[in-house]
Amino acid sequence: MALLRRSSTLLRPLSTATTTTPSLLRPFSSDTTPITVETSIPFTAHNCDPPSRTVETTTQELMKFFRDMALMRRMEIAADSLYKAKLIRGFCHLYDGQEAVAVGMEAAITRKDCIITAYRDHCLFLGRGGTLVEAFSELMGRQGGCSKGKGGSMHFYKKEGGFYGGHGIVGAQVPLGIGLAFAQKYSKEDHVTFALYGDGAANQGQLFEALNMAALWDLPAILVCENNHYGMGTAEWRAAKSPSYYKRGDYVPGLKVDGMDAFAVKQACKFAKEHALKNGPLILEMDTYRYHGHSMSDPGSTYRTRDEISGVRQERDPIERIRKLVLAHDLATEKELKDIEKEVRKEVDDAIAQAKESPMPEPYELFTNVYVKDFGLESFGPDRKELRTVLP
Repeated sequence: MALLRRSSTLLRPLSTATTTTPSLLRPFSSDTTPITVETSIPFTAHNCDPPSRTVETTTQELMKFFRDMALMRRMEIAADSLYKAKLIRGFCHLYDGQEAVAVGMEAAITRKDCIITAYRDHCLFLGRGGTLVEAFSELMGRQGGCSKGKGGSMHFYKKEGGFYGGHGIVGAQVPLGIGLAFAQKYSKEDHVTFALYGDGAANQGQLFEALNMAALWDLPAILVCENNHYGMGTAEWRAAKSPSYYKRGDYVPGLKVDGMDAFAVKQACKFAKEHALKNGPLILEMDTYRYHGHSMSDPGSTYRTRDEISGVRQERDPIERIRKLVLAHDLATEKELKDIEKEVRKEVDDAIAQAKESPMPEPYELFTNVYVKDFGLESFGPDRKELRTVLP
C-alpha cells in the first residue's frame, strides 16, 4: 500500500455524504489541503531518470479516485451480467482490475491530450467524460450509444473528449496514435497522445514501425503497454522473449510503473507528458492485471489459477489501496465509503434502465458512416428498400 502523510494543517472530520454530482462527492470537493503520497514501489527506468516516488494529492482527489474506480468496477460487473443475459452481443472485453490506469492517467493530463486504445475501452471512455447511459446504450447496440449503437463494446468513441476510440484489430491503434501526435506537432499544439495497447500486441511489427517514425520526428507520443500478463490466454513469458516491455523501444526511453497504484500512474503520466513535449516519444509499461478473462467467451481460469486471481485482489487491488489510505488517515469513514458504493450501484442500475429505453438503430443506418458524405450507397423510399449508388 502507498504511504501517505498529511501536511502540517490537519484535515477536519468529514460529514456523511447525502448528495452526489458525477464522479465527485460534494462534502469532499472543497478540501484541497495538500497531502503527500508515496508510490507503492519505485519506478524502473530505461534510458532516462525516473520520476520521484513522492506525489502531491488532496482529499478531493483521493475521494474522486475512489468513486471513479468504484463506478468503473460496477459498470464492468453490470456489463458481465448484461452479456450473460444476451442483452450485449458479440465481443465484450472488460477492464475490472485495471481501473488505476484509466483514473491515474486522466488525473495527469487534460482533454486536449488524446487517448487511443484497443478494444478494452469502456472505462477509458468514462474517464474522458462519457456517460454511463452512452456506455450501456452502445454496449446494447442502441441509438443512444456513443457510436449510435453501431460500434458496440469494441468501438467506443468521443472525439470532443479527446478519445479516439477502441479498435478491434490488435495493435492497429498505435500507428493511428502516432498520427494524432504528428497532427499535434504539426499544429504546434502543447499536447500529447497516449496510445494504449496490451502485452499481447507488444510484438506487432506495426508498433515498432510507428515508434520509429515517432522517434525520427520527435513526436509528442506516449506508448502505454497495459501489461495484464496474458495476451488472450497466453502468458507473457510464453509469447515474448523479452517481457520487459518498457525497454522494447531500445533507443526510446521507457518506464515501468505499478499499474495497480493510481498515484504511480498519475506521476508517470505527468512525467511522460513533460518528456514527450520536450524530447519526443516514451514508453510506459503499466504492470496491471485483469480479473475477467480476455473476453466474455473466456472463463479466465484455464490458463491461470483462481488462487492467482484472488491473490492479486487481496494484495494489489487498486480500489482497496485507495480505501485503505482514506480509512487509515481519517479522510472518511467506512460507512461513507459504503454509501458511495451504494450510490454508484444505483447510478449504474438507473443508467441501464435508461439505456434499455433507447431504440435500436434504423435499418438504413447500415449505409451511413461508410463513405464520405454525399457519396456511396443510399437507401430511400417509404420502406427504405430502394438503393442507389452515387460515385465521385
